Amino acid sequence: MGGVGVAAVAVLVASVLAATGTSAAPQSGVPDQARPGPVLLVPGYGGGQGALNELAARIRQTTGRTTEVLTLAGDGTGDLVEQAGVLAEAVENAYARGAPSVDIIGYSAGGVVARLWVSRDGGDHQARRVVTLGAPMHGTGLAAAGGALVPGACPTACVQLAPGSTLMQELAKEPIPATLPWLSVWTERDETVTPPESARLDGAVNVALQQVCPGNQAGHGDLPTDPAVTELVLQALGTGPLEAPTECLSS
Repeated sequence: MGGVGVAAVAVLVASVLAATGTSAAPQSGVPDQARPGPVLLVPGYGGGQGALNELAARIRQTTGRTTEVLTLAGDGTGDLVEQAGVLAEAVENAYARGAPSVDIIGYSAGGVVARLWVSRDGGDHQARRVVTLGAPMHGTGLAAAGGALVPGACPTACVQLAPGSTLMQELAKEPIPATLPWLSVWTERDETVTPPESARLDGAVNVALQQVCPGNQAGHGDLPTDPAVTELVLQALGTGPLEAPTECLSS
């Protein structure tokens, strides 16, 4: 196709997008913090959606925003890079439908998926805010132990989530951008992500649940539905500055 033909197609596509109110996901700059849009929730290892469906429902009821719990490729234990591709496609689709911005919530390994998307797929220009819950940002000893106890029985994501894995080493060299508000919450009672402080992420607002809610008994599996955590999430999804809470927000 000649240069004139290519230019004509480009103008036509731009006209269609303008007429339908849709837009492509931004490839530069950052979304407007004052214009919250849909919330995409990324499940953890194994792809279970039950607990995140409860959190998504609470977000919809409280804020009126559209929420979607993603269905991960395969059974949710495969390559985390492929899972990041699922998130990237969902974000593109949200912007194509006219979303002003997109917020991401990643639970457990879903938080690592969100981080991969930010570092590899331009998520730093597409996410308004990111919230991660009990995410093994530096791996979990449980994955390493599982691979050692039963050689060959540790799926791809399990191998990637072991401390010191190739993927973990790569992410350690990729700081999150200063322009992206990010809240990382974890529980000191986590027996799945070991040590629990693996959720701490340089550049994020890091919150250990028991530091603001002493005596909270939530474990790893309780994070998406714990009332105090839900309040932290709702506050983080607002339009004000993303800051560490000074008191327990449980209603």
